[in-house]
Amino acid sequence: MRTFRKLTLSAIAAGMALVLSGCHGSQGMADYVVPEAFDENQTHELVFWAKNDTNRTQTAIYEKAIADFENMYPNISVKIRLYTDYSNIYNDVITNIATNTTPNVCITYPDHIATYMTGINTVVALDDLMYDQKYGLGGSEVKFDSPAVDEVIPEFLDECIIQDSYYAIPFMRSTEACYINKTYVEKLGFELPEVMTWDFMFEVAEAAMAKDADGNFTVNGQNVMIPIIYKSTDNMMIQWLAQKDAEYSDNDGNILIFNDDTKEIMYKSAEHGATGAFSTFKISSYPANFLNAGQCIFAIDSTAGATWMGTDAPLVDISPDQIVEFETAVRMIPQENPSSPKMISQGPSICIFNKNNTQEVLASWLFAQYLLTNDVQIAYSETEGYVPVTSKAQDSDVYQDYLAREGEDNNDHYAAKIQASKLLLDNTSNTFVTPVFNGSASLRQAAGQLIENAVKSARRKETVDDAYCEEQFSKVTSLYHLDQISAASAESEDLGPLPSASKALLITLVVIWIILGIVYAVPMLKGKN
Repeated sequence: MRTFRKLTLSAIAAGMALVLSGCHGSQGMADYVVPEAFDENQTHELVFWAKNDTNRTQTAIYEKAIADFENMYPNISVKIRLYTDYSNIYNDVITNIATNTTPNVCITYPDHIATYMTGINTVVALDDLMYDQKYGLGGSEVKFDSPAVDEVIPEFLDECIIQDSYYAIPFMRSTEACYINKTYVEKLGFELPEVMTWDFMFEVAEAAMAKDADGNFTVNGQNVMIPIIYKSTDNMMIQWLAQKDAEYSDNDGNILIFNDDTKEIMYKSAEHGATGAFSTFKISSYPANFLNAGQCIFAIDSTAGATWMGTDAPLVDISPDQIVEFETAVRMIPQENPSSPKMISQGPSICIFNKNNTQEVLASWLFAQYLLTNDVQIAYSETEGYVPVTSKAQDSDVYQDYLAREGEDNNDHYAAKIQASKLLLDNTSNTFVTPVFNGSASLRQAAGQLIENAVKSARRKETVDDAYCEEQFSKVTSLYHLDQISAASAESEDLGPLPSASKALLITLVVIWIILGIVYAVPMLKGKN
C-alpha cells in the first residue's frame, strides 16, 4: 500500500508539472545573447510560417528565397508552412507556445506578437541582433546584400517596437485605398476630387440609391446597388477616430474608444446603413465583386487587394459576363480634413521565437533578414499593392522601372495595383499605427464590431441613439474581454482556449486526486468498522 501511495504521489507531482507546462509553455527562457560567431558546422532545420492568398506567384517567391538562402548557408534548411489567413497563424502560435513547439520564424502582426510575448522571452528581442556588427542588418559576416538599419523605412521599423524594444522587422507594408467607379460618380453629376471627404462619399452614395419606375437603380440599371462597401470596419473606426484627433487607446494599454466621437461614427454608419447606401464585407461580402459587377461605387480595401479591383483586374471572383466596363480611380480613404490626411499603415512583420540553442536563433535571424533583400522585397511587392519596406529596394532601378511601367499591361503592371502602391509611397509620412499591447488585437475587433452592430441594427429599424451606443460599449467590452486588459502593466490577457493537451492533463490530475482519496479513505473506513 505504501508503495502504491508513493507511486500515486509521484504521478500527481508529474501531472502538476505537465499541467503547468501545458498551460503556460516556457516558464522563462533566458534572454537571448548573440554568439560571437555563427557555427556553420551545426545543422539547423528551421520552421517558417507564412501567409499567402493561395497566390502561386507568392509561393514561388518564398520557395526561391528559401532555395537561394540554403545555397548560401548549406547547414541551414528551411521548412515552410503556408496559411491563407493571419488569424490561423495567430491561433496556432498561441497553441504551440503552450507546448514549446513554436516555429522559428513567423510572418505575423505586431498586435499578435504582443500576445505571443506573454510567455517569458518567447519572442526574441531583436535590438542586439539588428545592430550586431557581424550579423546584424548590413553586417560584415552576412553572406548576402542585407540592408543596413538606416535603409529600413523608419516609419515601418518603428511599428515593430513593443515595450521599448524591437520584437519584429517589417516584411511588407500596405494601407487602405478607395477603389472608385469614376464613371458612375460622374454619371450622378459629381466631380471626383483628389481627396474625398466622408460627407462627399456619403452624398454620392445616397444619390446612387435612386430607382426608376421598374424598381431598378438608375445609375446602373440593375436591381442591386450597394454604393459603399468597407472591407475592414476595424480600420474604418480606427482611421476615422484618428482623423478626428479622437481617443482610441494609448501606449500603456488604456482603452479609450468609448467616447462621443465613436458614437458619431456609429450614428453615421447606421444612418447610411439604414438606406442601403453603406455596407460592410461581413454583411455583404467582398467589395471587389460588387465593384466589378457595377453594383458598388466606393470599394474600400487594402492596397494589397488592388489586383482584384476594376474592369481589367487580373484576379476576379465573378464570371466574365458579370463584369461591367467602367473607369477605375484609386484614391486615399475618405478624410475629415483633406489638407491633413491620415491613413493607417499595415502589413505583415517578421518575428523570431526563442530556442534553447543560440546558434539556431542566429540561423533564424539570418533567414529573417534575408527576406529584406531586394530580390525578395521587389518580387513580393510586385504581386500585389504592397510596397517594399527598405529604401534600398524602393530606390533601386528595378523597382523604379516597375513603377514607371504603370498600365503597360493588365497583369504585372496593372494600373490600379501600381497606383495603390504609389498611394502609400507618396503618403508614408501621413500614415500612423495604433499602440501595440497584449489585448490590442481584441480592441481592434471590438472597434469594427461597433460599426457592424450599428449597421445591422439600423437595417432592422432599431433606434441607434446614445443609450444604444452605451449598451454596445458594454457588450463589446464583455465579448472581447476588454475589461480584463491590465492598462497599467499591459500584462497578459487570456491566451485563448486552453489547448486540448492541457485539458487532458487537467482531467488526468483530477482523476489522480480521486484515486488518491480512495486509497486513503478505504483503510480509514475499515479501521472505523
